Amino acid sequence: MVWPAVVAASQDGRAMRKCRPFAFWFSLVLAATSFATERSGSVARAFEETVKDVLAAQIRTQGVVCNKPKRAVRDARRSKPDHDVWILTCENATYRISRYPDLAAKVERLR
Repeated sequence: MVWPAVVAASQDGRAMRKCRPFAFWFSLVLAATSFATERSGSVARAFEETVKDVLAAQIRTQGVVCNKPKRAVRDARRSKPDHDVWILTCENATYRISRYPDLAAKVERLR
């Protein structure tokens, strides 16, 4: 069902031209709020994934067993620019992990 006022306004054309800027801004605001909601959700998920979880996942892909990572501490003395060294404590062992960008990590079991 079409309302008579809408038909009359659309035939005239002037009322439709007045609604276009409003429709444009409304759709822009709607798109921005949906994008912002999506982005804030991914940020919240990123905070859930901590350094210890990332390091544990990396060494697991290399075949090292790490059950329930407990903590990860960066070894400032051994670390250099573009070369991070971390001490990862898991439930079953403690590892020293040396990481270069875009390479597999060097993993040493400490205990």
